[in-house]
Amino acid sequence: MRADTPDLDGGIEIAGPRELGDLRRFAHEAMHTVFEVYASHADAQYAAQAAQAAFALVDRLEGELSRFRPNSDISRVNDLTTGQSARVGEAAIECLLIAQHLHDLTDGAFDVSIGTGLSSLEIETEAFLIHATAGDVRVDLGGIGKGYAVDLMAELLEDWGLDRAFVHGGFSSALALEPPAGRDGWPLTLSDPGERSRVLARLSMRQTALSASGVRKGDHILDPRTRAPVRGRLAAWVALPRPVRSGATADRQPRLAPAAVADALTTALMVLSIDEIAALCERSPGLDAWVLLDGRSTGSADLLHFNGPMTPGDN
Repeated sequence: MRADTPDLDGGIEIAGPRELGDLRRFAHEAMHTVFEVYASHADAQYAAQAAQAAFALVDRLEGELSRFRPNSDISRVNDLTTGQSARVGEAAIECLLIAQHLHDLTDGAFDVSIGTGLSSLEIETEAFLIHATAGDVRVDLGGIGKGYAVDLMAELLEDWGLDRAFVHGGFSSALALEPPAGRDGWPLTLSDPGERSRVLARLSMRQTALSASGVRKGDHILDPRTRAPVRGRLAAWVALPRPVRSGATADRQPRLAPAAVADALTTALMVLSIDEIAALCERSPGLDAWVLLDGRSTGSADLLHFNGPMTPGDN
């Protein structure tokens, strides 16, 4: 949801896609990036229809969540003055619930209001209302919106019967569903965003969200606690296992949206200290995190890997 130019380099890539059999690949530009669907399906026309339905969903979400759209839900929230309320849709409610949860989990290192007062927005989930207890709150879902869209795209593809699929938004927010036949997982790589030929890690993933953040484009990531640009980090990646089905719960708790959560956490990892990252992983089951330190002053960049505790069912 940032006003960046379209970008397909998030430091995540599929390794050898031509070796994965008869994959169907579909692309669509939205949210200032390019979304793609890779699907293994016998019927090319049916797969194309499913992908187009997923892309239509992304377009609708952009219309509701982009702060650059004058009448979007988020723009109307940003226009609220003290005491005013705005009625919004389910997507805005869920994104703000997730954003509040991640703000608390990271002690403010992830903040969609960039320090303007996220806690001043009260969410009435049943009434779909956002109430402002203070004015001048400015929400930007650029650090969570693509991941949320990827989560919903994946659910839609499963509803269409496309279970063997890989979805991404700009290769910075991705979700691996079931892999192509004969594969244990989708073969993925993490690369240095400043030197794409430099592969840092090779992964095999299924039913997992993977996200990336980096400073390849310059100082566009700020520490919301200090408003200072990121220093000492080149990139961060987060992998999270996907729940069996990530639907909204009956009591309006945040949607279990692993790609959205991974999106937020990679942003937080760019500003948290190494000790804070280790502590976050220790209390987050299933979380895998990688941080690429800025070693330009020493001539080398170090990749650090952090593991959270295993989730039930892990071997």
